[in-house]
Amino acid sequence: MSKSSKPSRQKVYTLLVEVGRKEGDGLPKEATGGALMIFASGVDEAEAVRETVAILKQADLAPLDVTGYGTLNEREEMGHEIGEDERALMQRALDENSVVVAQMTPFYEGDDGKRH
Repeated sequence: MSKSSKPSRQKVYTLLVEVGRKEGDGLPKEATGGALMIFASGVDEAEAVRETVAILKQADLAPLDVTGYGTLNEREEMGHEIGEDERALMQRALDENSVVVAQMTPFYEGDDGKRH
């Protein structure tokens, strides 16, 4: 029986992961940490979070906090506008059963989170 003969239970979840500093993390030298918007597949959000944290640690990042924003359908129900580029990355995460970093934003000393 082939793997593709049964429907996948995987869904894609949108996660916002805050990271601290760690040697070799790839963040700019002056950064104090950062935030990553991630699309991660999983049978539930807890699995998507576990897989994401494990992969980020393997990539020498230091995950501090994860906020889940749900699936595509849940986000649409909340009124989130989701562009075609985001949808394509979500589909890639589902197709590859993977974790896709959609955006990485470094934080700097005195950063209040507002972009001017």
